[in-house]
Amino acid sequence: MLRRLDLRGFHGDLRRRLPRPPAVSEPPIAEVQSILAEVREHGDAALRSFSERFDRVTIDELAVPRADVDAALGAIEAPLRDALEQARDSILAYHRATVGPAVDHRRNGIEISELRRPVARAGLYVPSALAPLVSTVLMTAVPAKVAGVGELALCSPPGPDGTVAPGILAAAALAGVDEVYRIGGAQAIGAMAYGTETIRSVDVIVGPGSARVAQAKREVASAGVVGVPSAFAGPSEVVVVADASTPAAWAAIDVVVQAEHGPDGLAWLVTWDDAVADAVTKEVTAQVEASPRRSHIESTLSEGGYAVVCDGPEQAMAVANVIAPEHLQLMTADPEALLPLVGNAGAVFLGPWAPASVGDYLAGPSHVLPTFGSARFSSALRVDDFVKHVHVVSLDREALVRAAPHVAALAEAEGLAAHAASVRMRAGG
Repeated sequence: MLRRLDLRGFHGDLRRRLPRPPAVSEPPIAEVQSILAEVREHGDAALRSFSERFDRVTIDELAVPRADVDAALGAIEAPLRDALEQARDSILAYHRATVGPAVDHRRNGIEISELRRPVARAGLYVPSALAPLVSTVLMTAVPAKVAGVGELALCSPPGPDGTVAPGILAAAALAGVDEVYRIGGAQAIGAMAYGTETIRSVDVIVGPGSARVAQAKREVASAGVVGVPSAFAGPSEVVVVADASTPAAWAAIDVVVQAEHGPDGLAWLVTWDDAVADAVTKEVTAQVEASPRRSHIESTLSEGGYAVVCDGPEQAMAVANVIAPEHLQLMTADPEALLPLVGNAGAVFLGPWAPASVGDYLAGPSHVLPTFGSARFSSALRVDDFVKHVHVVSLDREALVRAAPHVAALAEAEGLAAHAASVRMRAGG
């Protein structure tokens, strides 16, 4: 179930030894460009046509009536509503805590302040290919609300009956989403980017999705039509670093958890103990055999499941940093000692009592995390992804006189005479 990779005694470039299966062999560029062009030209008609083609449903009204959204919250079972409320409150509290004081900087008479302005309108995309991603609604909408975004529009694919999953509607009501549309795929990204007769365009789009959705985001972002501030979501991935202090069943279930998310996922066990690798691999096999999603998880692990045996903790963390996982779980006797060695990870879960599942639902930070190695250069979705930072510069005459020679020298080095003149004429020279 987990392919064994023994790195003991290896001192070369780990990137050359660690397998990295491609998420998609060929991005669906031409197909997505065609879909976006249709949406841009034909608006609502194109959206309805794609719903019939891809979702096999006929959609008359693209917008979900507000009454249906509110009713969904009252119709869900009490335990789910309570869980949603607890999650919302945790996410809200965390993101409020991340908002720091505005910049107020002074040096050599130059004063810098900052204007923070939320985008006017944000688009949230929430897929439901395997199961309704109820928690994703909260993880994307709540940071936007904390940022002060004026309007939130949510697109989610319709089910066979043409409706959006009740759990998604309930979460939307609880999170303060203003509009919900029953449309999915690349066409939903096009609708939010370009606007249609029914769906008004947005300023930024966030949320995970399929390969088509990810490519559609790249297309509209590269064209400058809309911002896509968070990392392009790809296959879910985890690195579980474990030693003999952690029950094998616990390490195994956390490997299985990521394989449960979807195809192309990557699930790594990293240890420096052969016995741990054997025990966890055996547990993974047993747990997958008992899973209601056995065939799906087996398929994922057959392509992206690995058990890596290292020389020790330092090499184990070097492996984790090369993988740059979405989730990094440090399940060792002294997990805090490994923290200084963490370089690349979307989120770190410390110790055996902190499974990534808590981060997926209740901890507070967004679970919209960088995937497929992009944690090398990007971070989790946060409040700032919905905020524009505008710096404000002010000088008095004395400060301008001091700065003028340096500005003029730099401007002339670049061949920009007017730039130099703009300070010299003010400085009197």
